[in-house]
Amino acid sequence: MRLLGIDHVVIRARDPVLMERFYVEVLGCAVERRQDAIGLVQLRAGAQLIDLVDVAGRLGQMGGAAPGADGHNMDHLCLRVVDFDVDTVRAHLESHGVKIGDVGERYGSTGEATSLYLSDPEGNGLELRG
Repeated sequence: MRLLGIDHVVIRARDPVLMERFYVEVLGCAVERRQDAIGLVQLRAGAQLIDLVDVAGRLGQMGGAAPGADGHNMDHLCLRVVDFDVDTVRAHLESHGVKIGDVGERYGSTGEATSLYLSDPEGNGLELRG
């Protein structure tokens, strides 16, 4: 398995309007996709995406407490994998004792692609995708 780079980062936001304004107006990102029904805004940052998830929205409520002393503001880190083959990647991870989560087609910086979820040893969420 060889990594290509970061596909996207997901940030859980208490104030998604303020966060969007900062990333767009201050840092120069562009709004690429908005899914208000689930509380998600995807921002283009060069070749990558930054996903802002409203902690009060449907998607954000699945992540637990809002960012703060007892809550995390990043849901997961997504890494692109060169020559991604889900069965090969799954076998590689399982050979290292890694438990695989949900596998499916998801939208990322290069459009729709197959990806899978897992966690690092300290419980940080990761997504690997083609």
